[in-house]
Formats: sequence, C-alpha cells, structure tokens
Amino acid sequence: MGSTRARIAIDAMGGDHAPGEIVAGALRAREELGVEVLLVGDPHRVEAALQHHSSSASLEIVPAEGTVEMGEEPLSSLKRKPKASINVAMELVKQKQADAVVSAGHSGAAMAAALLRLGRLKGIDRPAIGAVFPTLIAGKPVIVLDVGANVDCRPRFLEQFAVMGSVYSEFVLGVPEPKVGLLNIGEEECKGNELALRAHQLLQENAHISFIGNAEGRDVLSGRFDVIVCDGFVGNVLLKFAEAIGEVALQILREELPQGMHGKLGTSLLKPNLKRIKQRMDHAEHGGGLLLGVDGVCIISHGSSQAPSIFNAIRLAREAVDNRVSERIQASYTRQKSAVSSQQGED
Repeated sequence: MGSTRARIAIDAMGGDHAPGEIVAGALRAREELGVEVLLVGDPHRVEAALQHHSSSASLEIVPAEGTVEMGEEPLSSLKRKPKASINVAMELVKQKQADAVVSAGHSGAAMAAALLRLGRLKGIDRPAIGAVFPTLIAGKPVIVLDVGANVDCRPRFLEQFAVMGSVYSEFVLGVPEPKVGLLNIGEEECKGNELALRAHQLLQENAHISFIGNAEGRDVLSGRFDVIVCDGFVGNVLLKFAEAIGEVALQILREELPQGMHGKLGTSLLKPNLKRIKQRMDHAEHGGGLLLGVDGVCIISHGSSQAPSIFNAIRLAREAVDNRVSERIQASYTRQKSAVSSQQGED
C-alpha cells in the first residue's frame, strides 16, 4: 500500500489534551504525510477543535460516545462502553475501513481493544509494545520491547519479542540483519534471573535472528544493538527513565547555553544544531510505541501527547502500514514453524 493511501483512525478523545492537540497533529499529518485521517470521537467537540484551524485539509469525523478514563479498569470499561472512541477506532481497522489506529488515551484500554477486536497474530502468545530510542550513533536507533504490555513474561515471550523487533528493525528502520540483545545485569551468559537464563538459551538457539548476547543498561543507547528485549516491567521503567533523562538534558541546554552575552550569541549560532539535538533526544519526536503482535497496526502514544507527538505517531503508523509489519511478522513465524517441523522430520 502506498503511503498516500494509508487511512489512519485517530482516537480523538484519548489523552490529556484531547481533542484539540489530537486534531492539530492530525491536520499536520494530513497535509505533510499525505495520509487519510479519520477522527473518532464526539462530533461536536471534534468539529469545534477543527474550527480553530484555518487548514483546508478535510478530515472525516467518525462518531463515538465517550472514552475510557485513565482510572477505569480497561476490559470491563470496553464492554460497558461499546461505542467508546477506542472501540470504534479499532473496529474501523477490523472492518478494513482503516489501516491503523493511533491513541493517546488509556494504554491498557488500547491494548485490550486491539486484542478483543483485532486478535493476536498466529503463533504470538503476547503482543509487545516496541519503543524506538536514539543511540550514540546518529541515524542508528534501537527498538526496545516490551516497554509495558506484559509485566510478567515467560522465556518464549522474549524470543517472540526478538523476532518481532527484528522484523520492525529490518523493514521499517532499514537495518540488515538486526543485532539482538537481551537486557540483563551482565554480559556473561550465566548472569541474571531464571527468566534471563532461559530466554538467553532460546535466543541463542534461534537461527532466524542475529542474537549477539546480553545487553547491560549502559548498552541500550550505545548503538551496539538494534533490538533489545526485556519484560514489560523493566522496559516501562527504562522507557520513562530515558524520557526523563532527555527532558533533563534539554532543560539544562536551555538554561545554560544562553548565559551571558557570549552565551546568547553562541546560542543563536547553534540554533540548527540545537534543533537536531532536540529531534534526537525529545520523546515527542518518536510519537509513541507500536503494539507488535496483533493483527493490525496500533500506535500507543503518551497520555500527555501534544500535536508534535500525534503527528509523529501517525508517521509511525504510516511506516508500519507501508512496510506491512504485521504481515511480515506473521510470515516470519510461519517460516520458523516450517523450519522447525522440517528439522524434527529429519531427526
């Protein structure tokens, strides 16, 4: 599917700044990315948000009733509110009326809605949220998964995360033979808890990925690895810590560089460099995480997302659609299953 034809359903009522910032990001994406955008939510509130903009881009509004609030239990709320915006958006993908969903609302509700309506890909036990991090090497990001979908994991889940992350790294990030690492407390094979030890063995034995060993915390942003796998508890802590570090670094730059006359002059000269630094470090530039392992494309953004984050989330969704990520993950699993069956037959 060409990028100009991708249809993205946006949960216009999800997030701290909905629907205003959601609409602003969607309008920018429609104009700059050439995607078709479906705004799912309260028609009156969405239309009111649209009227604040002078853009000539036309966006379709799909009516929905209510949303899943952050304090609500996801599964029961989704069943109690069948016409909630995230339910309606996900149903559009299920019915092939949209190619992807983007939501900055309740992340648990987005995951539950994706599982209920789209289902898991065949052979995938647990979907995972993949987040793309910058590294010390410019233009060489790393995808870390899981960063929040599964607090408790089994070794085979981590193996599946590695396969899904490798597919994304190769076909979306353009990395040939992505190098996979297992997040651990040491480089040695004997390090870690039972989950790490058993997962290490499975990853080492999987001939369909390029597993190069354990990755310590200091290795995550080194550029040595293209894919890093961990359970969702550790991954979510890592994600939020990395976001905080990025914000701290940017704040320090803003405070310290303009100090004194020389600093003000230097800051003006460094503006292009500072813009590139922000693009590499600011989590808003990455848009959110891709829920890998469901039968469709779903981007889960930060609850605090504003227009730039929504724009980048839609960009992520378009890239996943254009590169047929879900289909490639399914094909990869099928190839592995066939290879295992053939090997067992020979034995």
